[in-house]
Amino acid sequence: MSLVIIFLLWFFSSPFVALSQPTTSPQDFLLSCGDTVGLTTGRLKFLPDKDFQFLGNTTTLKQPGLLPILSTLRFFTELQARKYCYVFNVTQGDKYLVRTTYYYGGFDGGTQPPVFDQIIGGTKWSIVDTAEDFANGLSSYYEVVVAAVGNSLSVCLARNNDTTSHPFISAIELSKLDDSLYNTTDLNKFALSSIARSSFGDDARISFPDDLFNRKWNSFKDLNPVEENKNKVNPEDFWNKPPAKAFLSSITTTKGKPLQIQWPPGPLPNSRYYIALYFQENRAPSPESWRVFNVSVNGNTFFKDLNVTTNGVAVYGNEWPLSGQTNITMTPRNDMPVGPIISAGEIFQLLPLAGTTFPRDVAAMEELAKHFKNPPIDWNGDPCLPWENSWTGVTCTKSKHTRVVSIDLKGFEITGTLPESIGNLTALKHLRLGGNKLWGQIPEMKTLTALETLHLENNQFEGWIPQTLSQLPILREIFLQNNNLDGQIPDGLWKPGLNIQVSPGNRLTQPA
Repeated sequence: MSLVIIFLLWFFSSPFVALSQPTTSPQDFLLSCGDTVGLTTGRLKFLPDKDFQFLGNTTTLKQPGLLPILSTLRFFTELQARKYCYVFNVTQGDKYLVRTTYYYGGFDGGTQPPVFDQIIGGTKWSIVDTAEDFANGLSSYYEVVVAAVGNSLSVCLARNNDTTSHPFISAIELSKLDDSLYNTTDLNKFALSSIARSSFGDDARISFPDDLFNRKWNSFKDLNPVEENKNKVNPEDFWNKPPAKAFLSSITTTKGKPLQIQWPPGPLPNSRYYIALYFQENRAPSPESWRVFNVSVNGNTFFKDLNVTTNGVAVYGNEWPLSGQTNITMTPRNDMPVGPIISAGEIFQLLPLAGTTFPRDVAAMEELAKHFKNPPIDWNGDPCLPWENSWTGVTCTKSKHTRVVSIDLKGFEITGTLPESIGNLTALKHLRLGGNKLWGQIPEMKTLTALETLHLENNQFEGWIPQTLSQLPILREIFLQNNNLDGQIPDGLWKPGLNIQVSPGNRLTQPA
């Protein structure tokens, strides 16, 4: 059972800050997908997504009364792409809340939304299946909390075996979180996939600007009594900084009676979860304004003798095992004149990260993509992960620190140059770029000591063959024919076990 952490809150009476203009943080990205001009909804300004995604088609849904953010979408018809990625420039180590929003609207002429995968960084995040929501006239959204392992963060869609039409998306929101939020979870190992975030007893939905981190809090009610709270809290006194509005009402029960709620409402898959529960004494401050009770989750003690006062209190479980329906029970101490009370809650599924691609390999592959004028259309996002969605032509190791071991783009009609940074792919075994339109000099590759095959034939390379190719210890095949190379072939390349082909098409001489 995981450790549960308690954090006390202090009374706060300042009024809410009113914002008069659309507001987003400079470190936030809010995209209206398929839109061409951007839009403002509430107090958030959404940008068009055209600068973040060049694939796919866009369309406008002609449904009367549809919210503007749902009225456009981008859908992806490119069958040859292994994934379709939006890439955001972020700060390494920072923490972000990512929300993707989907509204099908029959854009493809069908009646059933397509099912597909979504990927955060190099980790498969979830399956997007919006059929139930769409049948009920609703949009769907998914949220995940993730730390940036580099200077970019990708949000990708991908086909799976159940995809019968085209993956699509309506909006993406990327919001930077303060360091204190969800800081009891090791985000180098896990992402937090949102299951539910609820304000108990209230009918209103809470979002920005009441929640400064653009989180959505939905209302949760059951048959238990609801009471209004007479005190305000200061979000800054919480690690997770929930909005003060999440405490305006609470679910409670009568004296001596346990309070039981089934939350979240639906069953959960067998996994481990991060649970945060928020409590506040609802009575006016006085020496008697407190209550003590035990909290259990599915019969297991979550927190014992929890003392809830008008200052507020929050408890956390880092890796709590759950499966099926979740029952939260609050049992009062025998001498309590009032029953238990609860104001709000958050629950996330722990999503193990798929590992990381070696940062120097990522940088080298991104540099290679920049030097190619027309790389494969899915050369965006993580080049290796998830492994089934690696870049076209790229093969990587299946290890904790993933490395690029093969690049095979023979006959792709790629134009551009081969940068010196190719030498940073020090685990590369096979580089096959024959049958393209690459030009310029062949760069030095003395650091590619794992290289076995080098195919650059049928291109437009010029200049000389680098002498350092002869220093590669296990190179066994080098094809350079039909280029514009000149000069002398390095004598070290004429050795047993190395198949070298340099003609026709070059102006090369053999060593004397």
